[in-house]
Amino acid sequence: MSLIKQLWLTIAVLLLLAFGGSLVIGVSAIRHYTEQEVRIKNADNANALALSMSQLDKDPVTIELLLAAQFDTGHYRLIELHDPEGDLILRRVANEYIEDVPSWFVDMTRFSVPAGQAVVQDGWRQYGTVELQSQHSFAYRSLWQSTLNLIGWFGIAALISALLAWWIVKSIRRPLHAVVEQARDIGNRRFTTSNEPYTRELRDVVVAMNMLSSKVREMLSQESEKLERLRRKLQHDEVTGVANRSHFMKRLQEALDSEDLASEGVLVMLRVARLADLNDTLGRQETDQLLKEIAHALDHIASARHGQVGRLNGSDFALLLPGEDNLRALSQELKRCLHPIADSHHVDSHHVSIGLPMSILEYATNDDRSELLSTLDGALAKAEQDGDRSLEIVQGSARESLYTGLDAWRSALEQALENGVHLARYPVLDPQGQVVHVESPSRLYLKGEWQPAGIFMPWISRLGLNVNYDLAVIKSALTDIEKHSEPLGINLSPQAASDGRFLSGVKPLLAAHPEAAAKLWLELPESVAVRHLEGFRGLCRELRSFGCRMGLEHVGSEFIHIADLHDVGLTYLKFDASLVTGVENNSEQQAILRGMATLCHSIGILAFAEGVRTDAERDTILDIGLDGVTGPGIRQDAEAGRKA
Repeated sequence: MSLIKQLWLTIAVLLLLAFGGSLVIGVSAIRHYTEQEVRIKNADNANALALSMSQLDKDPVTIELLLAAQFDTGHYRLIELHDPEGDLILRRVANEYIEDVPSWFVDMTRFSVPAGQAVVQDGWRQYGTVELQSQHSFAYRSLWQSTLNLIGWFGIAALISALLAWWIVKSIRRPLHAVVEQARDIGNRRFTTSNEPYTRELRDVVVAMNMLSSKVREMLSQESEKLERLRRKLQHDEVTGVANRSHFMKRLQEALDSEDLASEGVLVMLRVARLADLNDTLGRQETDQLLKEIAHALDHIASARHGQVGRLNGSDFALLLPGEDNLRALSQELKRCLHPIADSHHVDSHHVSIGLPMSILEYATNDDRSELLSTLDGALAKAEQDGDRSLEIVQGSARESLYTGLDAWRSALEQALENGVHLARYPVLDPQGQVVHVESPSRLYLKGEWQPAGIFMPWISRLGLNVNYDLAVIKSALTDIEKHSEPLGINLSPQAASDGRFLSGVKPLLAAHPEAAAKLWLELPESVAVRHLEGFRGLCRELRSFGCRMGLEHVGSEFIHIADLHDVGLTYLKFDASLVTGVENNSEQQAILRGMATLCHSIGILAFAEGVRTDAERDTILDIGLDGVTGPGIRQDAEAGRKA
């Protein structure tokens, strides 16, 4: 039995006890009082009647007339006159008049009042004994009315008490439900916090659980900060803070191989000319400050375009900008941001001139990384020969656009979305080789072929069709799940966490397919959860009620914010391929992945590795303790990863 039901039952029992006790005591008190009054009245009336008879002649007719007259007043139910030997001389008896009082009540409260007796004198001798009982039918009527009044007043009091109890129970139930929900969340390793209720006992419980959640969050923050420091040491340049050569090359290769990222983009290479001379002339501290300012400016440009900055060596920087296609505007922005930095460090007394030659190259998916870098490096050498501030643009192998102009793209995309989305299939396997779910990158039918997301996603975003696209993907996924009964993982666009139209459109779809919705794994980029935390939290809360599993992909650079997600209810994280590539030969990389997986497991989140290419990477990752792998080197029918 629930606590609330027990509380209501206790309140009902207390009210009934109070009512029963009050009723019994009240009725008993009135009954005893009435009996006492009637007993006194019987005695007084008997004495008065005996005195009157004693003063009269003892003629039988006179005596009978007196008794008859007294009886006819209606105040008596019995008058008897007995001689000194006890023989009956005269008797008058009246019936009870209690028609408006229930008989059962009369039987329960029957008065027990002895008759009043008095001696009738005839001079100095006893004439007889008169016995008298007053008519007390009215007392039953009064007692019945008093009982009804008591029940009525008690009913009003019970109603007021019930309303007051309902308000009290409601005020208890709300924080109690919050406590239960918080306890359930903690049981599911979602360390949420609740407002402290006014009830002292519940407040103590909530304070203790909030303290637990805070401690867990503090622990997660501390551990994630340690891992972040280790990750930055492994992946970032110590002086400038941007990606080092190894990490940048991994990100470049990922951009060239990925079907989800933009299929085209721009590579920029920049060189700080004569860095050794600058270091000797300006000093190491100011030279390092110059490099930091250049790296910061490049990072600002990259952040606005979801790109990546890397330091290839002491003097060379590289900039990766997926989806960028306006080379002229990019060239002007690079000059506007970088040349003032170089000028601010120019020292005439030392005849120091800071050169920043640059080269720009377009790339496309499946281009060879070595060839791209070689071409870009050659163009940079030519720019350096042309002058300290020269910029060389190289026409790379970027493919021609499928359509020309926004209107053509809009028409083609709307038609493709109406025709339906095709879902590819790439398994995510657990350590036993079983399918956790199937990754399903989307394809749209454009120009007579099923095109990968990298081709059309930049245009989807540019035309504001993200919500339409996400809903079309979910609709196709639900249909596929109902057909094959296999859990599918699909990627949502960043706008899903910030655009209310997505939630209003997806909820009816999921409600119409409840069984398929429970097998749907939805994932967004890590950066979305960090930059749109409240929107992402609301999205998780709404979709979790349909049984959907929520996760993040490309996790790595923002893992330090994992503590902020401890109460979101994530099911899984997929660690970025840059953390996975070459993991079998790098102990620091293994330590990072092991620590990240341990933190995930501590709050009930599954940890997967994406971008796995080789058996060695797969075996190392599973030995580390991750829950599954996916990538080009993972096949559902492979024996890879089948470890107990």
